[in-house]
Amino acid sequence: MSEEQPAAPVVSLRERVKSPPAPAMVESYFGPAVAAGIRFQFEPEMRIHMAHAVMLAECGIVGKVDIARILAVLADLQATGVKALTIDYQQEDLYSYIERHIVETLGPETGGRLHTGRSRNDLHTTSWRLVLRGLLLDLLDVVGTIRRTLIDMAQQHVETVMPGYTHSQHAQPISFGYYLLAAADLMERDYGRLSHALACCDRSPLGSGALSTTGFPIDREMTARLLGFSRLVEVGYDGVSIRDDLQEAAGALAVLMTGISRVATDIQTWNTMEFGMLELDDAYSSVSSIMPQKKNPQAMEHVKAVAAMAVGALNMVLAAAKNTALADVNDGVTAGNVPMLDVLERACRALTVFEGAIRTLTVKPDTMRHLAETGFGTATELADIIVREAGMSFRMAHNIVGRVVREAIEAHHTAMDITSADLDAASQALFGHPLGIPVEEVRKALDPAENLKSRTVTGGPAPVRMAEMLDRRRAMLDSDLAGMADIRRRIAEANHTLMEQARRIMDDAGLQTPSQIVRENHGTS
Repeated sequence: MSEEQPAAPVVSLRERVKSPPAPAMVESYFGPAVAAGIRFQFEPEMRIHMAHAVMLAECGIVGKVDIARILAVLADLQATGVKALTIDYQQEDLYSYIERHIVETLGPETGGRLHTGRSRNDLHTTSWRLVLRGLLLDLLDVVGTIRRTLIDMAQQHVETVMPGYTHSQHAQPISFGYYLLAAADLMERDYGRLSHALACCDRSPLGSGALSTTGFPIDREMTARLLGFSRLVEVGYDGVSIRDDLQEAAGALAVLMTGISRVATDIQTWNTMEFGMLELDDAYSSVSSIMPQKKNPQAMEHVKAVAAMAVGALNMVLAAAKNTALADVNDGVTAGNVPMLDVLERACRALTVFEGAIRTLTVKPDTMRHLAETGFGTATELADIIVREAGMSFRMAHNIVGRVVREAIEAHHTAMDITSADLDAASQALFGHPLGIPVEEVRKALDPAENLKSRTVTGGPAPVRMAEMLDRRRAMLDSDLAGMADIRRRIAEANHTLMEQARRIMDDAGLQTPSQIVRENHGTS
């Protein structure tokens, strides 16, 4: 029988204080912090621990045998998951449980070496950046899909005439494709804002230490590469005290969701019986428990609700930091993480719903065209015809058409009922002479489809211009998606390199499993 081994010394982060956290502190702060760590940080922290351990070994700061033992415990913990940790929610954060697990497995002499040359300050801000980076990449994927759907549908509806609205009133005829292209351009700019936010958070603060880096000769560039970051947050103080990465992401998300909410409002309006221009698919609708006829536009309402959350998250992130010191402080640096990341996750799901709802819309071209023909949106082109054919100033033509429209409405006529004689009568009354505009020119001006064809200037809804613009949007989207694929490839390759280097260090030491580590460290059989 082997001789009984003495219990390993207890290593605690709280030696500075005499008492454990107050129950109220645990319930209000430490417990939720641990829960948030489990939800968001476990995988990122495991990668950070491995990258830091590999760097310590490669730089000769900690012996490779000790690092091999630490890496083996980390590999086993990563494979088993957070359930391997004994979590009672009494410690300050997830890291406390991970360190305790390593020390209990290896003993404090070996297990306690992992934290050499770093602080929880740079560990945590690096972890949150990894989470934010991953969620921004996911969000960019969804926004890219929405852009593709909008462009594809715009292509299908280049000649689907509908009323264009300003101030909720008929303004000028457009096509549904033109409306969708405007939405696609908004999403393109959102993509750019999110990409910039991604670039801001794609920088490694690891190695910043508590705030002034460390006296150990660490290699910050190595850990940045192993974690797939594009560059460093160079100044240590900057690395642990600034959260403009989170703030910029919150701003980009709020702008994105505000624009999406406006589109959702239009879709919701045009889906009503009074408009009847669109119909949401059953799969994106809900029903009433009492009113059998109801088919509610639930998808659009959901998207708008999440948009409100995004605006609230931006407020929270900015307000939390507003009157705090430029330093590592929980209210300014940490408090915004969970609300913001939670909304990012919700936004990804809600935008997936939005894309599906848009893609499966039933568009009703006949209703759209009828509304465009009868709603006087062609009045601008009618005034333009007078300018071109009669040589009058636009303001004079505007007066003539304004009178004709008023008289038509009073007579319960539609725009299509306006005649050349009506224009002559109004011109005679206002300016003392008729216009003599050919009947065919008047009919052409009143045709919404002809209105579209005449808008051939840059950015106009004419089919020829739409084709050109759609081609350019597809090319830009392909370029944007290729750029994101490159970033994902870089991160995947970095993760592969990290695992390979960790495996090589473990293989060189001949250590594979925690049971081997315990035998090596404590001499048990």
